[in-house]
Amino acid sequence: MSRLGNIDTSHKRLPDNNDDEPLTSTMNDMRRASIASNQEPLASTMNEMRRASTASNQGASGQVSSPRVNIKTKWQQYGTTIAGGNCQGKQLNQLSSPYGIYIDDDDQCIYIADCDNHRILEWKYNAEIGQTAAGGNGYGNRMDQLNGPTDMIVDQQNDSLIICDLGNRRVVRWFRRNATKEETIISDVDCYSLTMDNYGDLYISDFEQHEVRRWKIGETNGIIVAGGNGKGNHLNQLNQPTSLFMKGANEGIVVAGGQGEGNSLTQLSYPEGVFVDHWGHVYVADSYNHRIMRWLKGSKEGRIIVGGNGKGEQPNQFNLLRGLSIDRQGNLYVADNSNHRVQKFEIDLN
Repeated sequence: MSRLGNIDTSHKRLPDNNDDEPLTSTMNDMRRASIASNQEPLASTMNEMRRASTASNQGASGQVSSPRVNIKTKWQQYGTTIAGGNCQGKQLNQLSSPYGIYIDDDDQCIYIADCDNHRILEWKYNAEIGQTAAGGNGYGNRMDQLNGPTDMIVDQQNDSLIICDLGNRRVVRWFRRNATKEETIISDVDCYSLTMDNYGDLYISDFEQHEVRRWKIGETNGIIVAGGNGKGNHLNQLNQPTSLFMKGANEGIVVAGGQGEGNSLTQLSYPEGVFVDHWGHVYVADSYNHRIMRWLKGSKEGRIIVGGNGKGEQPNQFNLLRGLSIDRQGNLYVADNSNHRVQKFEIDLN
């Protein structure tokens, strides 16, 4: 089964008149999270999370683990909808199959890859509606358009968004203070997720080539740092990698899952978003099991920290998880894809 769902994997370019159907309609079998940190890079493969290693510090993209999060941390079990949740739609108070999310604590907002609306939304904390930060001009391949975006990060140094424009097979930059200034920085890549290191190098998971590449800005070809040995389950292979956290070498180490697809505590089913805390513990959006799990460093099984109550739309349930992130206070955020909402789970300080 392909995680691309209804996306056209032939990658035929959209005609200039955009008469064809979009490359993405409802991508409910796919997704990630894009987070940079000072931990080893993680790339999610089909039913496991792997760690490879390249030297890297906290990413320039600004996504970091909260120092409040540790082995004893617990979260409230009922989430609050902070974006969307008003049925599937294209209004500014609605979402349609959200994928990647990015927390910007400095600007007190969350960026959301609103995939089937072909836009990136900026949603201020406690706001009732979002604002279009990129795209929103219908699906297409013009520079002012997106086609099924799946992920984005904030490049603080250049005050811009860097976006995985998956349907157009490109990575694009949108400047936050100049909405009319856009540029393609990488072409012909099946970018599902991305992150950035301290040096401004991009790390991109190529969903179709089963690899993660590092790209220096201006390069025409990236360097393979994980996978690149065909689709497979060997430690030097990946199978449709999605989310990244940070680092890549000749072989990876399984840090979560790897016991086949399933719902036991040793298994995952289509893992998506991921982050690592300061202690090296791994947090995974276990998409098809509708739960968020924590895998302690070196552990052979995980623990459910949120969800796991079956598929549904209640505050303690999910319907296909995608992006996963955390703010400086330790609160969890998750893109609840098929409920068309983003949920916040506050850290339990009791």
